[in-house]
Amino acid sequence: MPELRYDRLYRTAASESYLISDGERPLARLELHFAQTTVYGVLVFEREPAQQEIADLIGRVDEDLVWTAGVARNDFVVSVYVGRELGVFDDAARLGADADDASEGGAS
Repeated sequence: MPELRYDRLYRTAASESYLISDGERPLARLELHFAQTTVYGVLVFEREPAQQEIADLIGRVDEDLVWTAGVARNDFVVSVYVGRELGVFDDAARLGADADDASEGGAS
């Protein structure tokens, strides 16, 4: 497995989100949610991975992030997807788009 870099995008009391990169190349996006005794993950690869690559990355995430979180962990359940980011949308962007649509006669 390549040398991975984990860039934390956010952290709450019960969840974390990371951009996982292989050097400078984005590899996947990871969401971790810490429940009572189970950790749930959503892993979205930027490209179609091989089955072994999926297993290897889940193992690395388990060792590097899940076990080190200091949360009781009886199971680690991961849903895996392939996709690409289309953008990040916050309230200001949505409200600005709605205002532009309304001023141009579009529906809001």
